[in-house]
Amino acid sequence: MKTISAENLIGHLTGIPIGERRTVAIAGPPGSGKSTLAGGIDRALNAKSPGYAGVVPMDGFHFDDEILVRRGIRHLKGAPETFDSDGFLHMLKRLRSNDAEEVAVPVFDRGLEISRGGARIIPRSIRAVIVEGSYLLLDQDRWNQLRFRYVGYDRSAARDPEAQVGWAMARTRQDRTRDRCAS
Repeated sequence: MKTISAENLIGHLTGIPIGERRTVAIAGPPGSGKSTLAGGIDRALNAKSPGYAGVVPMDGFHFDDEILVRRGIRHLKGAPETFDSDGFLHMLKRLRSNDAEEVAVPVFDRGLEISRGGARIIPRSIRAVIVEGSYLLLDQDRWNQLRFRYVGYDRSAARDPEAQVGWAMARTRQDRTRDRCAS
């Protein structure tokens, strides 16, 4: 298995032609530094070319606490079944197709402990979409339909030295035959 560092991933994502898009998934356990890493990659890419990258956190697809209480699974909040995996899959398909002028995505507000729908806009011009979440590589139920290809991990990127932050790549239709995810 090949591994890739944040610097190599940034290099790999640089130079995506206008009108094309790549989707990268950063997956790992809670508290492993996924959001920090995704934000750093986003800032680095946008520093080189403003409006080039955008981050989509899976946490925006948490079911509301009221739904979890009704289903009797509030105590499991954060487990795979407490997310709207179908909604996340649909949004990801929209982002990958890049057909819409913009895609509004939800963001989880930690201060309010609630998802805010349409809290972030990913315009068509974004070439690198960085998706981050705990279950992006989960081989279970609807999660395995996300179709990210596992590339490797870089332990140094995680806050917890024992945690593994997974990297995965997904490509647009135009990219699939040309890109072999060099590291």
